Amino acid sequence: MTALNVTELGDGVRAVFVHGSGAWAMHETFGFGAQLPLAEEFRLVLPDRRGYGDSPDVERSDYAQDADDIAGLLDGGAHLVGHSSGAVVAMLAAARNPESVRSLTLIEPACFQVATDAPLVAAALERNRDALESVPPDLSDEDLVRLNFESVGFEAPPVTPELVRATRSALHEIPSWGAEIPVEQLAAATWPALVVNGGWDEAPQAYREHGGEPIMECARVTAERIGADRLQVPGASHWPHSQQPDVVNDALRELWRR
Repeated sequence: MTALNVTELGDGVRAVFVHGSGAWAMHETFGFGAQLPLAEEFRLVLPDRRGYGDSPDVERSDYAQDADDIAGLLDGGAHLVGHSSGAVVAMLAAARNPESVRSLTLIEPACFQVATDAPLVAAALERNRDALESVPPDLSDEDLVRLNFESVGFEAPPVTPELVRATRSALHEIPSWGAEIPVEQLAAATWPALVVNGGWDEAPQAYREHGGEPIMECARVTAERIGADRLQVPGASHWPHSQQPDVVNDALRELWRR
């Protein structure tokens, strides 16, 4: 078994966080660095998925293997939080080890397959597939990172080896939208669930139209179908937990204290 790099902080009831693609657990913006204040009351478990952060390389990151890894970390009982494609991993992990889940929080879940009957979501899924297939195979590290951010209207951050590795891992991973989500099993679960998404009110127009509106619809449909509460965070786009951390952290504390 490949050993994941796992950071654990704090004491108390455990909470396992699953980061999205192109990031790693402790990244301040794209991971869960802004959630570290929660360690004052809870024990935070922050694994790097395979191919990301300080976890070992894999030939191709796989949501199914990731779900097995996370399900193993839940043993003994834990709250579970996933962001973007990591939310898909969290949903699969919760279904694999339901007796160990205390609560489930999905932040900007990229589970488009749950809501493909919504035309907006179905169109976004096709765009995502086309975008992956159209990435030139011979891009330099710098151009790859720049394209990843500028294609959605954001200035690229400084290029680091860690960010390049995460970007290439995301490019080559098995897309999470191919996973079969056990919606009925999640809906029947007794744990409390929360779906969080940004309001996308301050995002660049093209990014809001092509990224924000579909994923907000995906969040709405997902929350409805699994019986979760929903929190929409104004002033945030795809990373509400780092863009508006006080709002999201307060919501997590309230959920975990139930």
